[in-house]
Amino acid sequence: MAATEITKEQWAVSESYIAKIKEDNALFAIQNGRARLAHTETYGCQQNVNDTERIRGMLSKAGFEFTENAEEADLIIYNTCAVRENAEQKVFGRLGILKHMKESKKDLMIAMCGCMVQQEHITEKIKRVYGHVDLIFGTHALWRMPELLYRAMHEKGVVVDITPSDGAIAEDVPILRDKEQKAWVSIQYGCNNFCSYCIVPYVRGRERSRKPDVILNEVRNLVANGTTEISFLGQNVNSYGKDLDCDVDFSDILRMTNEIEGVKRIRFMTSHPKDLSDKLIYTIRDCDKVCKQLHLPVQAGSNKILKEMNRCYTKEEYLAKIDKIKKEIPGIALTTDIIVGFPTETNEDFKETLDILRYVRFDSIFSFIYSRREGTPAAKLDFVLSEEEIHKNFNELLEVQNQICKEKNLEYEGREELVLVDGESKTNKDCMQGRTDSGKIVNFKGSHDLTGKYVMVKITKAKQWSLDGEIIGGEN
Repeated sequence: MAATEITKEQWAVSESYIAKIKEDNALFAIQNGRARLAHTETYGCQQNVNDTERIRGMLSKAGFEFTENAEEADLIIYNTCAVRENAEQKVFGRLGILKHMKESKKDLMIAMCGCMVQQEHITEKIKRVYGHVDLIFGTHALWRMPELLYRAMHEKGVVVDITPSDGAIAEDVPILRDKEQKAWVSIQYGCNNFCSYCIVPYVRGRERSRKPDVILNEVRNLVANGTTEISFLGQNVNSYGKDLDCDVDFSDILRMTNEIEGVKRIRFMTSHPKDLSDKLIYTIRDCDKVCKQLHLPVQAGSNKILKEMNRCYTKEEYLAKIDKIKKEIPGIALTTDIIVGFPTETNEDFKETLDILRYVRFDSIFSFIYSRREGTPAAKLDFVLSEEEIHKNFNELLEVQNQICKEKNLEYEGREELVLVDGESKTNKDCMQGRTDSGKIVNFKGSHDLTGKYVMVKITKAKQWSLDGEIIGGEN
């Protein structure tokens, strides 16, 4: 059954509150000689980044301007993550700082949204300990933010909406993106997998796919406004379309996007191994605009742990798919996620994860120490290894992978790569930075007006996490 959609009448209510806030902001500007400023901070995954772009789109339409400096802001919004405990602790630490800011700036508005606050016990803690927070809304209420914010601006006490829901899709929410040349495009929301360690299905609801024509129209509009790289988002893009009434899967979306004039690169994340089909492998192989890069989370190398994680594949099945990918798409860059210290993991189980790394030779990995999430099945399990042993294993994992990363990067020395320029380098302000088709970061000398353009770069030096190069020409 297709996902429910927010009706035009429902969205019209949100738009009416956007208009009311805009009137308030216009009056504020007259009285204060400046626009009301909003500051947003995003924690967690790219889906959260995309959600913040929608929040900023609504705020912009309501007359807010934006500041990178929280101390200048009249409204501060934290879009939170629930996947790991350290992300939650970081937010709580920031809330403590904001308490002092609000004592000296009485009119400061503070809002919390996203996956973390969709959990009732977290929201209750915020209400109990951080009484200076004015607004709390969960993942399912994002499209209602204008109404909730207006109420918070005019009512006493905290305004809360964390109503549990399998979710609905709101297509008319305005988006204010960070970059013109690149765009995140959500094709699906929620997750049906219920990995035993993961909170996502509980805070984002079941899988809901956007309609193909809506996705493709968004891509065309982006291209018309200068976007050349599209990155499709979903908790499991491989299961896209299973809830729709039309016979279109994710491979079809990629192929149709590949035909859109003006699109130069197509990326996507994340793929679940159990749903990775031969059709998708052939699509990546055959579509010239689909980047030859695949993120395929393995999480662990032991079949026992994979079963207890409820990953629904074995190590052998995962490696068979890797072999197929490498055969059909030689040179493809492979990345993955790995969890170290799942409660029942032994040192022998961990060694099997190291075996996966050495066999596949991932270009990079995103590795984490297991974080207990209240409400998930794994949270009830007792740990086999001590905290000291888990950290020792984690450090060994990094040591093995760091060596592989360096060796993989050395293969790029002397190559000529087409790079999309993102802007100034984050590590060297005298250089520009961009990415290859395979997702490698490249730093090189160049002017700021290259941002958003494609340049040919010869790779001169491989580093642990990036490449150095020199421009040898523009796009062919």
